[in-house]
Parts: sequence; structure tokens; C-alpha cells
Amino acid sequence: MAKALTTTDFHFKKQKSLYHGKVRDVYNIGDDLLVMVATDRISAFDVILPKGIPFKGQVLNQIASTFLDATADIVPNWKLATPDPMVTVGLKCEGFRVEMIIRGYLTGSAWREYKNGCRSLCGVTLPEGMRENEKFPTPIITPTTKADEGHDENISKEEIIAQGIVSAEDYEQLEKYTYALFERGSQMAAEKGLILVDTKYEFGKRDGKIYLIDEIHTPDSSRYFYAEGYQEKFEKGEPQKQLSKEFVRQWLIENGFMGQEGQQVPEMSDEYVNSVSERYIELYEHIVGKPFVKSDTEHIDERIKANIKDYLGC
Repeated sequence: MAKALTTTDFHFKKQKSLYHGKVRDVYNIGDDLLVMVATDRISAFDVILPKGIPFKGQVLNQIASTFLDATADIVPNWKLATPDPMVTVGLKCEGFRVEMIIRGYLTGSAWREYKNGCRSLCGVTLPEGMRENEKFPTPIITPTTKADEGHDENISKEEIIAQGIVSAEDYEQLEKYTYALFERGSQMAAEKGLILVDTKYEFGKRDGKIYLIDEIHTPDSSRYFYAEGYQEKFEKGEPQKQLSKEFVRQWLIENGFMGQEGQQVPEMSDEYVNSVSERYIELYEHIVGKPFVKSDTEHIDERIKANIKDYLGC
């Protein structure tokens, strides 16, 4: 079984800090650059699961890199280089304290709330009579607060502006970028026989300019359906074949875990871990349209450290 990278603790010249996120380890280099290591950690319901998924970090990093390059004409982004299959180096920006979630279809957590009678999500009124996995007349933006720890919280555009989290002018620009990025991502997915169902974007500011930051259009930040068979499955009320982290959430739900107090994460067998790894690789090959080349995991820490140091020149 391939090795999984679940944590890093490197030390680089001019390093100011190290932040361990749910999935990424982020190194602040001189308050100017960020070195973002996409580990093989996996989280669901805002809980980091006990085992890493081999090649997951490589999949996420390389998909994000592909889409950052493919959308640079829409909005400037933070990426400068990918010195290792699991690493992106980019500009340090001051992140906005919201995540811009955009949904093209009623599914996942939105469907769970809708099924329980909710008809307003983040200030957006939802039509009556919708069914699971149904396409919205037009995509909707349902932002959340950006939490350092614990759960992100749904919030409306009006609340974001009223609370001064983001200025009205900046928020309008974030909305425009979000719609344009989703349209581009949807077009690229369609070319590969996929439907980009929903996703999230994060933005930051540097020298007064808005940048797209973090990852985009990966299976951790997005949900994809297969286009073939979508309509038939929808009409029959059958689950959609999808490529996203939702299958992990469903497995957890079926085994009695939704991140609530007192609940235990079910045992992750090697067989299950490998199956998750295969699903991530499957998405990579579908959305990027190229075979996935597995990097050597034998000395994964040493490889990553050496590649970063070589790029930074230290």
C-alpha cells in the first residue's frame, strides 16, 4: 500500500509561521510567499479523519494548478509555481473571511435542508417543488463564514456587508468572479462528460487587488456528476453517479457519523482507504483528461522538502 503524507513540519529560510489546516500545511515565507503543501489528510463534517488517503494531496494540488492556469484570464490568482506534485507556491494575500459557495443543482447539504422544509438558504429563496439533484433555474451563491476552527456558518450577502466582513464594492466583485469561474468550470467539465454541480471559491487581497486563492474545482471543494445518465437517474429518483467527496460523507452517515458530539468515526480499513484513493484518481483523469502519474511515496517528506528548498533557493 502506498504511503500517505498526513503532516509536515519543515523549516525554511525566512519562514515566519506554519499553519496546519484541515488538509493543507501552509508555510509563510517572509510575509510575502505562501508554500502550500496538499497533504493526504481527508476531512468531512469539519473533522479530520484518522487515516490519510494515498495520492489525494497530489490529485488535489495538480487539479487546482490546472484550473488556476485555465482561469487566470478571468481573475488574477495567487499561484506562482508547483515545485512538487503536492506543493504550490504563491503570493501571500489577506484572505476575505467568507467562502463563496455556488450551487448549480439542489444536492448535498442544501438538499438535506430543503427536504426538512427550508426554503431560504443564505438569504436566497428556493423554489417550491424541487427534487434532489434538480438543476436550479440559475446558479445560486450561498456564502459561508470562514472559520479557523470548527464549522463554517451560512451567512447572507446582506449580513456580510452589514457586519463589515466584506465591503459592498468588494462583495459585488467577488460575486462576478464567482459566476464567471463557475461558468468556465462548468464548460470545462462538460467537455469531459461531467457536470460541475457546486463548488466554493476563496479570495484575498494584496496591494488593493483581489486574487483567487487556495484550490479550485477539486473533489474536496467541488461536486461533479457524470453527464451521461444524469437525466435518466434524476427522473427515476436514483442517486447520481458522482465524483466528489460526497461519497465519503455518505459512507460516514451510513455508519452513524456526522461530526456530532459523542459520535465515533467508523473504522477505515485499508480496503476502504484504497477505494477512496482510486476515486480521487478517477476524478483527476476525468476532469484533467490525462492519465494520473503517481509520484514516488517511498521518501515523500524528503522529496517535498528538497523540491521546496530548491525553488526557494535555500
